[in-house]
Amino acid sequence: MVQKQPSINVELGEKESEGIYSNLVLIAHSPSEFIVDFARVLPGSPKAKIYARIVMTPQHVKLLLRALGENIKKFEEKFGEIQIREQESKHIGFNNPTSA
Repeated sequence: MVQKQPSINVELGEKESEGIYSNLVLIAHSPSEFIVDFARVLPGSPKAKIYARIVMTPQHVKLLLRALGENIKKFEEKFGEIQIREQESKHIGFNNPTSA
């Protein structure tokens, strides 16, 4: 028998509802946590600024990966395949600095 998950009332504050644009993600990890830094880098600038840091357990990161995969699949079924240019895959974020 599948147990029904209780519903969760999620509150979204006014400041958080504006969102944060990020075009660079830095990921580090230790045996007990993942640290995901969302940053923004401007074209031609050698510096980037981190605007948000999320710390998660490895289990929650894996669940996030699964949820993102499911949502990308739904998005592409509705709007078509997301195209990634070769230069983007080399220069946009998702670096893995030395583990924490």
